[in-house]
Amino acid sequence: MKLYITDPSPYARKCRIVLRERGLIDGCEEVRVDPYASDPALVAANPVAQVPALVTDDGTVINDSPLICAWLDARGVSGAPLIPAGEAQWPVRSLEALADAGLEMGVKWVLEKRRPEAERSPTWIARWQTGLGRVLDQLEAQHLKAEPLDLGVVTTGVLLTWLDFRHPEYDWKNGRPGLEILQSDLEVRSSFAETGPR
Repeated sequence: MKLYITDPSPYARKCRIVLRERGLIDGCEEVRVDPYASDPALVAANPVAQVPALVTDDGTVINDSPLICAWLDARGVSGAPLIPAGEAQWPVRSLEALADAGLEMGVKWVLEKRRPEAERSPTWIARWQTGLGRVLDQLEAQHLKAEPLDLGVVTTGVLLTWLDFRHPEYDWKNGRPGLEILQSDLEVRSSFAETGPR
């Protein structure tokens, strides 16, 4: 397998963590690419030149981090499944979607910050910050723990550390002690320590 990644991408990090937690990393080449340069290998795998993109051993291409993570988790050879079977999967997937929504707000904010200052929209920035704050408050209210690990918890941890990386001025820890503890507990796991954003 080949997984196209960038080191700063939180979406790629989710997949990289699943590879490690489910014992698949030895069978996967992590290929670092520059999406903004429209790397030909990445474009061949994903026409919109976004990471992550997974190419399986039989040449099947899978894009979108929730789909990639689900595919990898279903083929895990070690560790407990990160997406439970049956009805138990829905709370986990809902949590993943909530944390992904927080990432979406944060990514939009990053893109706005990259515009020339005179072109930035304070209205949109405020809207994304408000949405992100509501996501974090909902995550705090769920009293999440690092064990047992599931894909919703993984995505939440990825969100928190990515916020520190991309928005260090944003004090998400204020009033959210549970999330702060969760982040600390997750980041000592080898799968997290090996994949931190940089």
